[in-house]
Amino acid sequence: MAEGWSRVRCRAPGAGEVSLSEDAGMVPSGRRSLKRELKALLEDQARATYDSGRQGRRESAEVPKESSQVIDNDGEDSLDPGFFGRGMGNELRSMLERFQGDLKKVLRSKRKQFVTETNAALRAINQKIGNAVKKQQEQRLKFYHGYYEQFLTLFWEWNRDVQKTKKEEEKLIILFHKQRDLFQKARTVQSQRLRKIKNVYDQFLKDVQSFEENQSCLATNEGKEFRQEMAKLRRKIVADVQRQELANIRKSLQCLLL
Repeated sequence: MAEGWSRVRCRAPGAGEVSLSEDAGMVPSGRRSLKRELKALLEDQARATYDSGRQGRRESAEVPKESSQVIDNDGEDSLDPGFFGRGMGNELRSMLERFQGDLKKVLRSKRKQFVTETNAALRAINQKIGNAVKKQQEQRLKFYHGYYEQFLTLFWEWNRDVQKTKKEEEKLIILFHKQRDLFQKARTVQSQRLRKIKNVYDQFLKDVQSFEENQSCLATNEGKEFRQEMAKLRRKIVADVQRQELANIRKSLQCLLL
């Protein structure tokens, strides 16, 4: 018995070869366990049918053997070998034809039974395969649906966080633009104030220089006037002292003369 039994052959005396074939490739190749189960079931079914066919052939083969023995025994006891003629040959030929017809009927019956049982087994196996595939599809659908729900929730939360981040980013961008505008305005104001301070400082330096020059001129003029006044005062004092001395001398002379 070969693996994946596919053909049974029987040969009858004077008859052609009777064969029954089943395609071993009917099993779906997607599931190893189902393939092994189908292969084992087909092997068991083929083995049982093959054994029953062998037994039927043995029983059928015993009938002509016994018949020939009976004929031989009867011939030895009651008939002379020359008695067998055309009529006996025709009778033997008709008996063999009947045996051949009976054997063909038995083989057709066995083949029909085998095909019926095989078809029933295949239907049962196909039903099991269909149920298994349906169950696997349901399990796969449940499996993927569970992860689909998880991924859907996670992607929804991720999208929500992204939208929130975008809003915060937009707020930060707006705030950044405002701060940049304020900074530019403050920088402009500071630049203007620095220019104003520089102008005031330059004016201050000019005014200080002018003031120092004016003060120098005033100090020079006042010093000259002061010196002139001091000279006048000294001359006046000297003149007064001289007049006083002359007056004293005159008084002294007058006193001496009188």
